[in-house]
Amino acid sequence: MDDLDNQELSQEDLFEHHRFVASKGQEPLRVDKFLMNFIENATRNKIQQAAKQGHIWVNGTIVKQNYKVKAGDEVKVMFEHPPYEFLLTPEDIPLDIVYEDDSLLVVNKPAGMVVHPGHGNYSGTLINALVHHFDNLPNNSSERPGLVHRIDKDTSGLLVIAKTESAMTHLAQQFFEKSSEREYVALVWGNVEEDEGTVEGHIGRNPKNRLQMVVFPEGDEGKEAVTHYKVLERLGYVTLISCKLETGRTHQIRVHMKYIGHTLFNDERYGGDKILKGTTFTKYKQFVENAFKTLPRQALHAKTLGFEHPKTGEFMRFESELPEDMVNCIEKWRGYAKHHES
Repeated sequence: MDDLDNQELSQEDLFEHHRFVASKGQEPLRVDKFLMNFIENATRNKIQQAAKQGHIWVNGTIVKQNYKVKAGDEVKVMFEHPPYEFLLTPEDIPLDIVYEDDSLLVVNKPAGMVVHPGHGNYSGTLINALVHHFDNLPNNSSERPGLVHRIDKDTSGLLVIAKTESAMTHLAQQFFEKSSEREYVALVWGNVEEDEGTVEGHIGRNPKNRLQMVVFPEGDEGKEAVTHYKVLERLGYVTLISCKLETGRTHQIRVHMKYIGHTLFNDERYGGDKILKGTTFTKYKQFVENAFKTLPRQALHAKTLGFEHPKTGEFMRFESELPEDMVNCIEKWRGYAKHHES
């Protein structure tokens, strides 16, 4: 029996688990190696098995693992079962609900909680908790119950969840039209010289590392992104800032701040878990290591969320206190800055 018997199954019979389009600058690369760069938690062995069983398609045709991906190729991984992230198991996880009515709820998400199931995270997510606590949440365009927007796993703070179809439509429209208000507090490396400023630059996936996003200054790739920042407090080698989002791209604040030379403190994915500013003294190194332990994640909190209520039309604004790990880390830097003022 031929390994590629799947050819008899049309794409309509299969479920898409991954889809990537090779960028303009893509050098020819074996499809198994290509997918290794793109899929989190994937092993070469798993990808080769998928190829053997005819689960890898390029431009609508099944290919073997030695197929060379070229610029513009559409690569899909297709299986006969739906992706695990759609198999939602209700889980009794406590939620910190800041506000709730018949149309929506506002949740304060702790750092470390993934918003929706995805590769390698199939339980313990905010959505697993939501489907346990609430029946019949409306699906968004990605078939995810209740979700209007999302924040990264290691970012803490406020999210609005729609409870009805009309609330979902209304709220999603506000995010699309940029009329919602979202303010974050971040601790970044370095002294941000301007008291306030705006970062503009298209954001898209980094072609060299799919797990990162990157700014395309020419605007030829990615999507438009605008971040307004304001300095709250200068603490020597780090700065506490507030960021208001005009657009809501994946990792937007993390990418924009890195782009202007101020990577978020302890943001491992973007290199902020290294000592990027300061002295070479052993004592300083120990101090920073200690601050990393106090805040074992990127220093980012979704503090303010404002939107028009879908039913009443009233503008509602919610605030969330900085979580303890961030407060303690900022206190450490405050102490250090005070002690080392000349």
